[in-house]
Amino acid sequence: FGDAHEKLWEMTEEALRPLTPADAFPNTQNKLASFKKGYGTVLFFKDTDVIKNLQEQFALYADNFPDWSEQSNGIATANTWVALSEEGLGANLQHYNPVIDEAVAKEWSIPANWKLRAQLVFGSPESPAGEKEYMNDADRFRVFG
Repeated sequence: FGDAHEKLWEMTEEALRPLTPADAFPNTQNKLASFKKGYGTVLFFKDTDVIKNLQEQFALYADNFPDWSEQSNGIATANTWVALSEEGLGANLQHYNPVIDEAVAKEWSIPANWKLRAQLVFGSPESPAGEKEYMNDADRFRVFG
């Protein structure tokens, strides 16, 4: 919240400046400024030490734990978004990792074993979500039985 929220988006702008073509940077700045106007940002991390520990404890499933970690993070992100929405807030999910990982870790003393996965910006809903195109349900879902 507050200064920390604003600092995150200032750091993101500085990290993107050398990576973005000069003629495209004003658009990037405008997008980041819209995030900075939000009330706050939730940062989602995964703890790689926990994943490694689970892999060691359950060797049969070791290869699955990184995927399951991402699924858990996705569920936590979606649930947080829904909770914010239930309170009348708008939100949007961003992924500026790994570009901002080092700066975030340094600024907020994030442990080295935490890996940033997403940034959920929230604030007043300025407009409804835009229309999206989806695959036909018959092409992406199968029912058996």
